[in-house]
Amino acid sequence: MASRTQTETPARGYSAAELMVAAAARQIRDAELVFVGMRLPLLAFLVAKRTHAPSAIGLYENGVIRETPAPELLYTMADPPNLLRATACGQMLDVMGLLQQGRVQVGFLGAAEVDRFGNLNSTWVHRDAQPIRLPGSGGACDIACLAQRTVVLLEHNRHRLVERVGHITSPGFGSGDPWRRVQGLPARSGPSAVITTLGVLRFTGDGEAYLASVHPGVRVEDVLSNTGWTLRVGDELLETPVPSEAELAAMREIDPNRFWTKER
Repeated sequence: MASRTQTETPARGYSAAELMVAAAARQIRDAELVFVGMRLPLLAFLVAKRTHAPSAIGLYENGVIRETPAPELLYTMADPPNLLRATACGQMLDVMGLLQQGRVQVGFLGAAEVDRFGNLNSTWVHRDAQPIRLPGSGGACDIACLAQRTVVLLEHNRHRLVERVGHITSPGFGSGDPWRRVQGLPARSGPSAVITTLGVLRFTGDGEAYLASVHPGVRVEDVLSNTGWTLRVGDELLETPVPSEAELAAMREIDPNRFWTKER
């Protein structure tokens, strides 16, 4: 796959997090069932609902199902605004059952590490030769196994994009195609995109990640040097579209103090 150098772009009117939220929101198609997840996906789902996917339905791991967007900014899925006028406030089993039935089109996930085949680690990492115990899976393993496609969001650096995760908390494509089929996982499932602070990775037919787009102002060399393996680069490498006026307006109306999207 060929490489290409990106040129610098002028000062932008959006933050890196806003770009990631917009990119995440675009992964949602209208009328889909969406396992929303935590942090930036909480905002991305609301942006999608207010722009291009008004009929998408949000599923939350605590059993909440929403056909209408929450009336206020969410900090966690259990916030009272997420319960107010929800379509259903059930149990975890209610939404996990939809996964088991194969009805969930897309699920959003976070992780401490992701590797070249989209496997996720949120259980153990090693820093300075010391093991650090992390929160673990929650429902992430179920989502990674059973959603028709998954989208991962994380910071882009060599410590987090590693050649092979030290612990597979949630499977991606394992060791590559046909690993998921051998494990008996649904044929229409697996990672679709990894959205980072530098670009968007997608996956080839053999299950390996490649760089599909770089964010404006980011050089390909910066992405490659901050990735823990020799990352493939797409033959038709794109620049990640900037947030539209409608997407930015939705974000800033929902999150006027920019709790989720201000520059850190």
